[in-house]
Amino acid sequence: MPVYPVKAPGSLSRCHLRAPRRGFGSGFTTLVDPRTRRGDPAGMGMDFGILKLRAGAKHHEVTARETAIVLLGGRVEARIAGNLFGAQRGSLFDEGPTTFHVGAGTSVELRADAGGAEFAVIRAVNPRPLPVRVYTPAETATEDRGAGLAQGACRRLVRTIFDYSTRPDSTLVVGEVVNFPGRWSSYPGHHHAQPEIYHYRFTLPQGYGHAEIGESVFKVRHGDTTTIPGGLDHAQVSAPGYGMYYLWVVRHLPRRPYKGFTFTREHTWLLDPKNQGWQPSV
Repeated sequence: MPVYPVKAPGSLSRCHLRAPRRGFGSGFTTLVDPRTRRGDPAGMGMDFGILKLRAGAKHHEVTARETAIVLLGGRVEARIAGNLFGAQRGSLFDEGPTTFHVGAGTSVELRADAGGAEFAVIRAVNPRPLPVRVYTPAETATEDRGAGLAQGACRRLVRTIFDYSTRPDSTLVVGEVVNFPGRWSSYPGHHHAQPEIYHYRFTLPQGYGHAEIGESVFKVRHGDTTTIPGGLDHAQVSAPGYGMYYLWVVRHLPRRPYKGFTFTREHTWLLDPKNQGWQPSV
């Protein structure tokens, strides 16, 4: 099913992918494909897409690359390398993720229950052997980040599923953010050398927010995706009334793994809880 690049100034115009106009259909929808320049114009170097299964449907593959599969919704049964796992998720906003993470050459079968299921799938080349890991909601800590800063304008929930400290043999870092309505995240703006993908959902289908990539700003809606080239500052904000979720994926660079980010220098004063900024006198 096609995605629709949004016109924007300069070379970043293809960094924003709208969701298909009728929503994601059954099967796999490719959003980023590094095997072609058109499929990966921002240089992410990793596959990304949405897998949607109807009630009772199955998906089977023997992975060709390192693969992380994040359950977005539904109840599923997964058979991975001969082992059986069960998982369910009713809300992106109120429940943590289950993630299946495997190396190349692993047999993966997913079967949806009566309500169907949806997944985000990330793949990247990784020559190292990678033992199977299943990250449950209980294993994914939720960090309440930004509280007490900037008059509460950038408070959000951050869930890091795995990173370099917990999975150093991976080429990826995977996590989620839940924006409170009308609040900022990835804020103050920051950058890192490694490329990153954001995939958005909202508490209501008409919800929206804005994403900054460098000097460009994109209006993001339910199901949209942004690709962030390495080195560019980025930050997000959700519209009042709408909670915003996004899945984030960073790819390590050769000999330069992602271990953190650098805040945009002119905004670092916001990290001081004693400096809340201007406040109206009325």
